[in-house]
Amino acid sequence: MASGAYRNGVHKGASAASNFKSSSFKSKHPPVAAPGSGLRRSSSASLGAASGSLKDDRGVPGRVRVAVRLRPRNAEELVADADFADCVELQPELKRLKLRKNNWDSDTYEFDEVLTEFASQKRVYEVVAKPVVESVLDGYNGTVMAYGQTGTGKTFTLGRLGEEDTSARGIMVRSMEDILADLSPETDSVSVSYLQLYMETIQDLLDPANDNIPIVEDPRTGDVSLPGATVVEVRDQQSFVELLRLGETHRIAANTKLNTESSRSHALLMVNVKRSVMGREAALSSEDDNSSHLVKPFKPLVRKGKLVVVDLAGSERIQKSGSEGHTLEEAKSINLSLSALGKCINALAENSAHVPVRDSKLTRLLRDSFGGTARTSLIVTIGPSPRHRGETASTILFGQRAMKVENMLKIKEEFDYKSLSRKLDIQLDKLIAENERQQKAFEEEVERITLEAQKRVSEVERNYADALEKERLKCQMEYMESVKQLEEKLVTNKKKCCNGEGPGVSGAEELAEVKKLLQNEIHLRKAAEEEVDYLKNRLGQFTQPEAGGNSEILKLRKSLEDEAHKKKKLEEEITILQSQLLQLTFEADRMRRCLERGGSGNAFTGLDSLMSQVGHLHLKDAGNGQRASIATLSEQVGLQKVLSLLESEDANVRIHAVKVVANLAAEEANQEKIVEAGGLSSLLMLLRRFEDETVRRVAAGAIANLAMNEANQELIMVEGGIGLLSMTAAEAEDPQTLRMVAGAIANLCGNDKLQMKLRSEGGIKALLGTVRCGHPDVLSQVARGIANFAKCESRASSQGTKTGGSFLIEDGALQWIVQNANNEASPIRRHIELALCHLAQHEVNAKDMISGGALWELVRISRDCSREDIRNLAHRTLTSSPTFRSELRRLRIEC
Repeated sequence: MASGAYRNGVHKGASAASNFKSSSFKSKHPPVAAPGSGLRRSSSASLGAASGSLKDDRGVPGRVRVAVRLRPRNAEELVADADFADCVELQPELKRLKLRKNNWDSDTYEFDEVLTEFASQKRVYEVVAKPVVESVLDGYNGTVMAYGQTGTGKTFTLGRLGEEDTSARGIMVRSMEDILADLSPETDSVSVSYLQLYMETIQDLLDPANDNIPIVEDPRTGDVSLPGATVVEVRDQQSFVELLRLGETHRIAANTKLNTESSRSHALLMVNVKRSVMGREAALSSEDDNSSHLVKPFKPLVRKGKLVVVDLAGSERIQKSGSEGHTLEEAKSINLSLSALGKCINALAENSAHVPVRDSKLTRLLRDSFGGTARTSLIVTIGPSPRHRGETASTILFGQRAMKVENMLKIKEEFDYKSLSRKLDIQLDKLIAENERQQKAFEEEVERITLEAQKRVSEVERNYADALEKERLKCQMEYMESVKQLEEKLVTNKKKCCNGEGPGVSGAEELAEVKKLLQNEIHLRKAAEEEVDYLKNRLGQFTQPEAGGNSEILKLRKSLEDEAHKKKKLEEEITILQSQLLQLTFEADRMRRCLERGGSGNAFTGLDSLMSQVGHLHLKDAGNGQRASIATLSEQVGLQKVLSLLESEDANVRIHAVKVVANLAAEEANQEKIVEAGGLSSLLMLLRRFEDETVRRVAAGAIANLAMNEANQELIMVEGGIGLLSMTAAEAEDPQTLRMVAGAIANLCGNDKLQMKLRSEGGIKALLGTVRCGHPDVLSQVARGIANFAKCESRASSQGTKTGGSFLIEDGALQWIVQNANNEASPIRRHIELALCHLAQHEVNAKDMISGGALWELVRISRDCSREDIRNLAHRTLTSSPTFRSELRRLRIEC
């Protein structure tokens, strides 16, 4: 079949239309103007002009993108046109469409996208509307419009709600899904208005009583606004769908020959998006134009984008639609408005000096969409029936003319002074509150120190006043006693003189002695006065708020701590000596019993030998040969006899017996025998009854070995083992005991059947509680248990047996996981990386992981993990989760 000329405004062989093929619907940002291309003419020659505070007054050129969609044959066409071929032939891979004139000739047209009757709603949205939605989120205006004959699927393409089948959702619903997913509820907002243009009157579909809304134009910028329209702020997708359903019930439709529910009005959905972003002002060069720059800080900006989705009423011919009466008047009004739109597009395509914008309210509303500042995508819908070839050709030519219209895209952003002021007010309030809190705490501390100092000064003054008074009384008493002695000696001397005993030498000696005593008293008095002065000086020193007293108190406290440390060491040595004494006593009693029993002690001699070997094994690592010898000796003594010794009253016998059982449990071949003989119950009894750290550590290790067998795991849970392990984990302080307990719980975490019971009995919280000791071996077992539990949860979620969030996150494990995701120890880090990947595979955990900081760790794992399998698992998880993808897109992170 010969092909006709291309209908893009050029002759055969011309390649003007091929220039449009280089542009694609998938480009997110507007294209840059080609070199040498001039700017558009003034606003008087276009449908719209720039509005708001613009980032670039010139803008960038962006041509109107046009896609064509073919509707499949309906039931009537399948019968009426059964003997005729379709009037169109699509070549989607070449983006071409052939319109048959007859059986041997056809016209060929090129579009930006050619969508067959098998194209899905998702495909239509991605190639037609998604680039426009992304531009709106970046601060541009955007328009998505559907044009075509009545009954060709315009409303299906744009306004389908898809409640029964989600894959049938139209462009309106899918656009709002992407907008809400990319916005931040705290800083961004989105509002909608839903209108219809009926008989040249603008009516509110959300408020039917508002049936004559005026159009107001800004005389300075030429912006068009509808001040009387209802504006509803949208928070979630469900409320938006309810608004669309309400609007569709109020939209006017009629039954014609071409369509049982033919729309009799043009519907316009207006979505206003307001986003807060941080922008940096341009750098300021220094005066000498050197490499240093002064960069101004970030300032909050508001980007305001508007998305207009237009579902035009279908063009129709009266003789084919059979319209009459009021329906005929509606058809006339529809055709007049569509004709006015076509005239405007023709004028813009031909660069005419005059564009008849004011011929219709429809063209006034769309003045920014064609020749203005909006990014516009047009989808023209056609039918396959050869009976409507004329209408199909008219629709195709409309799309061809629209492809020649070029807009100047301009971003709409302005400084968000209100947000900045609000943030500064909040920061100021916080700083004031913090300052008041610190001031109050400082004043309370000063008052406390002052009261304490006053109390100490009062006590010191009282003590020194008492001491001073006692010293004064003492000195006074000594002085009086000395005076009394002198008086007595004076009286004695007088008596001797009166009796005729000359003073002679003895009198002189007495006088010298009295003088000497007097000198001594003077010296004592001076010493007392000096002591009083010294005490007064010391009192003055204590009254001053210096740190001398505190340093003496610290010295005394340090001395007391040293004494306590020495006392503790002595107590430990005494404990060691007591244990050695008990051991020697036990050995002596055992020898005595062996001597008393004679030949009947062979079995116990073997047991003693077994105990001795176990003691040596406790001091050094046990090899395969040593375990074999233990197994041989236990067979000689009897496993039942060894288990009975677990209940012995002798602590040393219990310790040796539990060591034997633990070494036997390390071999898989012995585990079944131990369980059948009641060894598991005996081990659990040791955890329940005894508080000896060694018994609990070895018993927990034996239980951990038994818990490696899946059959034993269920038996441990049935006998209340997880509760006893949890109790031991809470009470124990020894790192090795905690390691054994964590290892046992970690083995239980790997059983899919025990997830609910393990969590309900506190197993997860007990496992997390063991991290308090900080020992690397304990942390490794905790990380292994968390990885096992997360893997089982992921498997259960994928199989549909589990719904809701992760038990690990509910029990508070996420914070510890994030903190240790980059641990220096390789085993800990590997298990935690696996746990994060398994948790992230369940979509319901995504929001909690983002708020908990796990997203950053997943990104790091996908890039830097040393193991390729974990790195690939993290990458697949991030790229398959819609929530993670949205957050990464919001944070501008490439994964």
